[in-house]
Order: sequence, then C-alpha cells, then structure tokens
Amino acid sequence: MNNEDEFYDAVTGLDSDESCEGTSEASFKDAVVYVGAQKNNGAVPQENGIKKHRSSLPAPMFSRNDFSVWSILKKCIGLELSKITMPIVFNEPLSFLQRISEYMEHTYLIQKACSQSDSIERMQTVAAFAVSAVASQWDRTGKPFNPLLGETYELTREDQGFRLISEQVSHHPPISAFHTESLAGDFVFHGSIYPKLKFWGKSVEAEPKGTITLELHKHKEAYTWTNPFCCVHNIILGKLWIEQYGTVEIVNHSTGEKCVLNFKPCGMFGKELHRVEGYIQDKSKKKCCVIYGKWTECMWSVDPQVYEAHRKLEKRGTTDTRKQKQVHTLITVMFMCINLNAQNKLLYKLMIS
Repeated sequence: MNNEDEFYDAVTGLDSDESCEGTSEASFKDAVVYVGAQKNNGAVPQENGIKKHRSSLPAPMFSRNDFSVWSILKKCIGLELSKITMPIVFNEPLSFLQRISEYMEHTYLIQKACSQSDSIERMQTVAAFAVSAVASQWDRTGKPFNPLLGETYELTREDQGFRLISEQVSHHPPISAFHTESLAGDFVFHGSIYPKLKFWGKSVEAEPKGTITLELHKHKEAYTWTNPFCCVHNIILGKLWIEQYGTVEIVNHSTGEKCVLNFKPCGMFGKELHRVEGYIQDKSKKKCCVIYGKWTECMWSVDPQVYEAHRKLEKRGTTDTRKQKQVHTLITVMFMCINLNAQNKLLYKLMIS
C-alpha cells in the first residue's frame, strides 16, 4: 500500500449538499424525527408523539408438517443439537434474545406481588408468573435463531413499566443472559439460560439449564427457580405439538418458603396434557395451599384440605352430588385465578419494537 493512498469517511445524507439531490421532503422529515428521537432515549415517536410497536411480523408463517428432516436428523439420535446445523425451516423469525423478552408478557403479576403484604400470597403470584413464562410456548414449534457471541437485544416498555437487555455471553455452549428492571424501581428480574437440546428419534427435548432470579425490593426478597423441560413431538411425521414436564422449585430465600410445581407429562391418552400441580410450604415444611391448573390457561390456589376433599369426591364419582357441589362452592370462593391469556399467547412475540 502506498503512502499516497488516501481514505475518506463516508458522507451521510445530512452532511453533504450533494446528497440532497433527488431526496424528498419526507426524507428530511424522517431524519428530523430520528434526530429528535436520539434525545428521547432512542425512542422513535410517531407524528402524534405516541410510540407504536408492530402487531404482526413482515412475513406469514408456513406449515412445517409437510417438511421431513429425517435424512438430516437420523444421524443425530442422542446427540446434543447445539453443534449441529439445523434446516432453516425449523426456525421462527426471532432470535433467542428476542424470545427471552416474552418472559415479561405478564409483568402485571410481578407488580401485583410487590403490592401484596402476605408472603404466601406473594409466592402464589410469583408461581403464576413462573408458569406464565412458558405459556407463550404453546403451539410454538419453531426454533429461534442462535444469536452471535456478544449480540445484545434491548426492549423498553413504558406501558408495562420495565426495560430489558439480553446478551449472548457464550457461543459453545450457547448461553444467553438477561437483566430486567422496573422503571419504578420495584423489582429486578435476571438470569441465564443454557438450552441443551437432544434429539430422540421422534422428538426434540430442550433442557433449559440456568437459574432465574426475581428480586422484590420493597419486601427485600429474592426468588429463584429453573424452567421445566420442553419437548417437541412428531418431528419426523405427524402434527407437531409441545409438551412441558418436570419439577420446578421456587424458593424464597428471605423467608424460607418454597413452591413445588409439577408439570405433568402428557401420558398415553393425553389426560394430563398441559396440567400443572403443586403446593406452597412454609419454612417448617407445612403445606399452606395447593396450586394447580394448566400452563396454557390459568392457575388456581386452594386450601389443601378442601382440595383433598374435592379429589376424594371425584374418585367416588357422582354418588355424593350434594357434597360435591358444596366443595365446588368452597373452591370457587377460595380460588385465586390468575389468567395467563392463552388466547393471546402469540401476540407478545409480535410486539417487538
């Protein structure tokens, strides 16, 4: 290279009069909006000053049921899939860092926990939030794109009162870390995820290693848990469907209380599909309440004695109809229903700025 070689910086559209040729008034208007947005923490408002998030992805989803990958996956049985190149037809148009932001779909549950004075009630709400984190995976058979090492994703939602940043901190093994904090300073939600994938012939199993932590500043409490196993069935033939199973333990390290949730396997006839059942115990290991429901619908909380009486009546059948109605009435009064908005399970992943 000669010493006489010269290098020039690229000229932007606003730095040169020559670049203005052929540009419209709308282009300058957009540029002014962008410059003004830099003074507003990077938020790009519309003309009326209201920020908007997109409500649909730029391309429609296609069906994966007609696509066979047996020729690729038959050599991968029992192996860890993070080091194997997968067909792009398996991917959804999101990176894993973006998908992590879906944990915050039900942020109102954390805000509700911050406002509750009783520690058992807070544990109930935190348990519902932990279950809601996997609710968006219902019918989500696509695999997110693997982020690059050092890649980050940021999301700020003033309407829900939080900001999130996630980063790919390791390539092999692939590890993603995230940190979320309340705009009002009420809570901090952070953790790391190491999705270890394995192929078992007809299904792909994901073991989401990594600990998730929720800190409630007002109550000086810290909760930790891990997500359940996730399995995608009928990889080779048939309709794809997702199953969550395994035990999730939520521990309140400040009070010693624990919530044990059992995500039940589907079973042969699908009777236990999507069912979650567990209990909350205090530091003396006494059961305070029973929690059950479906991770695709809603969670319920009830007194342990009432729940056991209800289960006994169910086993007897319809012989004690009168007593069964009484127990159902008690359960209805004592339930704390936390709706997981299953009908809108796919909406949040589309609302990414």
